[in-house]
Amino acid sequence: MATAEMEKTTTFDEAEKVKLNANEADDEVEEGEIVEETDDTTSYLSKEIATKHPLEHSWTFWFDNPVAKSRQTAWGSSLRNVYTFSTVEDFWGAYNNIHHPSKLVVGADLHCFKHKIEPKWEDPVCANGGTWKMSFSKGKSDTSWLYTLLAMIGHQFDHEDEICGAVVSVRGKGEKISLWTKNAANETAQVSIGKQWKQFLDYSDSVGFIFHDDAKRLDRNAKNRYTV
Repeated sequence: MATAEMEKTTTFDEAEKVKLNANEADDEVEEGEIVEETDDTTSYLSKEIATKHPLEHSWTFWFDNPVAKSRQTAWGSSLRNVYTFSTVEDFWGAYNNIHHPSKLVVGADLHCFKHKIEPKWEDPVCANGGTWKMSFSKGKSDTSWLYTLLAMIGHQFDHEDEICGAVVSVRGKGEKISLWTKNAANETAQVSIGKQWKQFLDYSDSVGFIFHDDAKRLDRNAKNRYTV
């Protein structure tokens, strides 16, 4: 009986030594050796994948359908709120599921504005502002539209607080991207924004800034107040 008990004890002690030695061996991983993921690692990676990265502001995509536009009498009444996003991941989810400018029908306008700012001259935030405009050949504005969006939502402008949003307008002869700002009379801020925008897009032609007030009074006869 005593001998049997001793054998059990010895077997148990040896098993514990083997277990300890195995654990020590695991700790001494050689350089370049592949180690299986632990439950802790898997849990950490899952949390990282699930985590979304918030933007400085929430933004809203708006769409102005040319068919609906032709049936409306009041300017802007055909505008439709498409989607509001506030994280990097939600932006890409929306962007990848919305037609790019080259795929939009002639007459369409696609807007992206800070949340709660409507893309209208009458909006209180936009009322005293203006727009920078760039022109592109037909079907050639996709990349510049994306870079404009990334610059806006990525907080890349020095005078970021001046930014209201941007719109890409698809017309028969080509496309235009307009960058809307708040305070047209603030020449320093507007010129800075115009110069940075050109730099972000690597745009070589000159671009002009028109006050909303001038556009409302003079329509297509409105002249550029600033040029960069």
